[in-house]
Amino acid sequence: MLIMDRHRQVEEKISQLMNGYTAYAETDELIRLMKRDVARRQLNVFFDRTDTGCWFIPVDPGESKH
Repeated sequence: MLIMDRHRQVEEKISQLMNGYTAYAETDELIRLMKRDVARRQLNVFFDRTDTGCWFIPVDPGESKH
């Protein structure tokens, strides 16, 4: 059941990203699953790894980089 909970967490966080919201993952396993799903869906996301977890920040393709 724990595995199902992780997959449900990933689904919810990916949904947040797809709706333009930032998502946060605390565990290495959840971060790994999130990165895998982001790559699979080819989402444009910035990863900000901290000592306590990882922020997944959607990048607007229309934003210019100065």
